[in-house]
Amino acid sequence: MKFNRWWGVAGVVIAVAAGAAWWSQHGTEADASYKTAKLERGPLLAAVSSSGTVNPVRQVTVGSQVSGQIKEMRVDFNSEVTQGQVIARIDPQVFTYRVNQATADLESTRAAVLNAQANVGAVSASVSRARLDADNAQRDRLRKQELLDRLFVSQADFETSRNTAGTLAEALKVTLAQLEVARAQVVAAQAVVRQREAALAQARVDLEHTEIRSPVDGVVIKRSVDVGQTVAASLQAPELFVIARNLSDMQVEAAIDEADIARVRVDQKVTFTIDAFPGRSFEGRVGQIRKAAVSAQNVVTYTVVVAFANPNAAVLPGMTANVRIVTEVRDSVLKVPNAALRVRLAGIEPVDVAASAASGASPAAPEPRAEARRPADSSDADQKPRQRPEGGGRSAARGRIHILGPDGKPHAFFVRLGVTDGLATELLIGPGTARQPDADLIKEGADVVISASKPAGAPPGAARSGPGAAPRAPF
Repeated sequence: MKFNRWWGVAGVVIAVAAGAAWWSQHGTEADASYKTAKLERGPLLAAVSSSGTVNPVRQVTVGSQVSGQIKEMRVDFNSEVTQGQVIARIDPQVFTYRVNQATADLESTRAAVLNAQANVGAVSASVSRARLDADNAQRDRLRKQELLDRLFVSQADFETSRNTAGTLAEALKVTLAQLEVARAQVVAAQAVVRQREAALAQARVDLEHTEIRSPVDGVVIKRSVDVGQTVAASLQAPELFVIARNLSDMQVEAAIDEADIARVRVDQKVTFTIDAFPGRSFEGRVGQIRKAAVSAQNVVTYTVVVAFANPNAAVLPGMTANVRIVTEVRDSVLKVPNAALRVRLAGIEPVDVAASAASGASPAAPEPRAEARRPADSSDADQKPRQRPEGGGRSAARGRIHILGPDGKPHAFFVRLGVTDGLATELLIGPGTARQPDADLIKEGADVVISASKPAGAPPGAARSGPGAAPRAPF
C-alpha cells in the first residue's frame, strides 16, 4: 500500500509538470498582452555627446623674467590692453644698482685698456733702444775683428767686444718678448671691456624687464598678482596675467571617449548648450582632433576642438558646454524603436533576416557602428553571431524584434541594425529578405512589440521585456 502511495504522488507531479509545459507553450502567447509601436520611415541623426570647456582661440600667459616685489599694477580684470603697454611694474631699485655697478666696472676696464696701451708704448721704446745698442755692439765686434786680423788689438779686446754684442742681441729678444706681452695685455683688457659692456647691457635689460608689458592686443581675463606681492623667477616664469587676444572667436575643448572618437571627423557640425543661456543652442564645427590621449581613472579620452563665433562676447571663457557632434545623417530610413530591441518572448523561433540584409546592403551606404552604441542586448544566449558585410567592412550590429502578424501573434526576426540616435535605430533590409518566411511583415507601419505583460497565472519567464530580457524555462 505504501508502494501504491508513492506511485500516486509521482503521477500527480508528472501531471502538474505536463500541464505547466502545455500552459507555457499555448496559454502564454494566447493570453499575453503586448504594447506596440509602429515601424516608421524618416530621417535619423546619429550624434556623439560630451562636455567641454569654453576657451579663447588664442590666449597668452604673461610672466616675469626677473624676481622682485610688485610695485605698481596698471590693469585689472577685463582691461583692454595693446601690444607694448606697461601693465605692471616690479621694484627697480636693485636692478638700478646693478646697472650702476656694471657701468663702474666698464669704466675701470676701459682705464685698464689705456694703461695697457701706454705700457705697450714704453716697451716699444725699450725695444728701439735695445735694438740700437745691439747694432752698435755688432759693428764694434766687426771692427775689432778687422783690427785683430792686422794685430792692432789683442785677442782679449776682441772677445770682450764679441760677448757684448751677443749679450745686447739677447737683451733685444727679451725686450721684443716684453712688447708682445704688453700687446697681449691690451687685447685682454679690451676683451674685459667687451665683457663689462655685455654685463652692463644685461643689467639694463633686467632693469627694462621690471616693466611688465603686454605682448599682444587683447583683454585681461586673469590676474594672479597684486601690489606688494613678491614674484620669484627661478626655473620658470611665474604667471602674472592671462590675456585673450580675441573673445569674438572662441572654441570648446571637449573630451570624447575612445569608443566614439573614430566617428568624429574634422568639419562636422556641432551643436552645444551652455547652462548660462537656457533654451539657446550654439553651433560650431570640429576644427581639430588632437591625437594626444588623456587617461584619467582608466578612462581614455581625446580632445576635440570645436570652433564657433562669439560676436557679442556673450560666452565667457571657462564656461561648461554640453556638446553634441552630429556624426551621421540618414534622410529616409526604416526605424525601429530601441525599446523593441530589448523585448524577449519565450517559445518563438526567430527568423534570421540579418544575413540577407548584410549580403544585399548597398556598398555606398556607410557601415553602422555597433561598437559606439548597440541598442540590442549582445549577451543573449540565443542571438546568432553577427555577420561581417562583404568587402571587409566593419561588423554590423544584429538585433531581434517581434512583429505582430494579422492574427495578432508575434513573429520574431533577427535583423541587421544601422545607426541609432538613442531612441530609434535604422533597420537595414536587403533584397534577399523577401525570401525569408514572414519577412513581408517587416515594413513601414508594422506593429512592433515594445513591451509584453504575462497573463495571470502564467509561469515566470513566459513573457519578458526590458534590458537583458531573454527566454528561459518555465521551471
